[in-house]
Amino acid sequence: MLDDFFLRALLAGVGLALTIGPLGCFIIWRRMAYFGDTISHSALLGVALSLLLQVNLTLSVFAVAAIVSILLLFLQRRQALSADALLGILSHATLAIGLVMVAFMSWVRIDLIAFLFGDILAVSPSDIAFVWGGGVLVLAVIAWLWRPLLAATVNPELAEAEGLRPERAKLVFMLLMAAVIAIAMKIVGILLITALLIIPAATARRFALTPETMAVLASLIGAAAVVGGLFGSLRYDTPSGPSIVVAALFLFLLSLLPAFRRNPAAAVPQEKEAP
Repeated sequence: MLDDFFLRALLAGVGLALTIGPLGCFIIWRRMAYFGDTISHSALLGVALSLLLQVNLTLSVFAVAAIVSILLLFLQRRQALSADALLGILSHATLAIGLVMVAFMSWVRIDLIAFLFGDILAVSPSDIAFVWGGGVLVLAVIAWLWRPLLAATVNPELAEAEGLRPERAKLVFMLLMAAVIAIAMKIVGILLITALLIIPAATARRFALTPETMAVLASLIGAAAVVGGLFGSLRYDTPSGPSIVVAALFLFLLSLLPAFRRNPAAAVPQEKEAP
C-alpha cells in the first residue's frame, strides 16, 4: 500500500500536469521558453516579498509574476531592446533581487532548496484542492481564448483583422502563466517549472496532427512523467521534483526513436519568434 503523502503527491502532480499541457504547447509554438524561465525566476522575488510583508505566498508570487509580465509587454512596445535581452535582464534581476532580500532577512529561516526544486511530497489536502480548482479555472480560460490565441500564433495580423484582439489574448495568456507558476512552485520548484511546461509539449508535437490533439497529448505525457518520476523517486530515493523532469526527458528521448516517426504536422502551428 502507498502512503497517504505519496498519494497526495500523485494527485497534485497529475492535476498540475493536466493544467499546464496546453500552456506548454503555446510556449513551444511561440518560442517563449525564455519567457517561461523569466516568469518562474521572478517567483523567488514573490517569495521574498511574501516573507517581508507577511502576506499569502501564492498571491505574492502571482502578483510579482503578473507585474513582470506586464512590464515585459510595456518594454517590448518601447522597442528599446530585443525581446531576448529584456527577458535576460528581467529573469536574472528578479532572481538576484529575491536572493538578496532573503539574505537580508536574517530573522527568517527558509528552505531555499524547497522553493528552487519543489517539495511535492509535502503537499496537503488543501494544496490538492487548490491545484485542481485553479487548474479547472485555467483550462476554462484557455478554452475560452483558444481561437484568438491560436490565430495570433499563426498570423497576428490576420487575427487582428478578424477582430479577435490578439494583444488582449496574449496579456491574458501571460497572466495565466503567472497563475500556473504560483500554483506549481511548491510542487516542482522555481527552477523546474519551465522544464515541465516545455518537455511534455515538445514530446506531444512528435505525434500530434492538430493543435487540439497536441494540447491533450501534452497534458497526458506530463501526467505520465509525474507518475513515472514519483515512482522512480520512491524506488531510488531521489529528489521528487527533478525526478519528474528526468521522467519527462526520458519520454521525450523515447519519442525520438525511429519507431516513432514524426507525423505530418501541417495543422500544428509552426514555431515563431517570441513577441
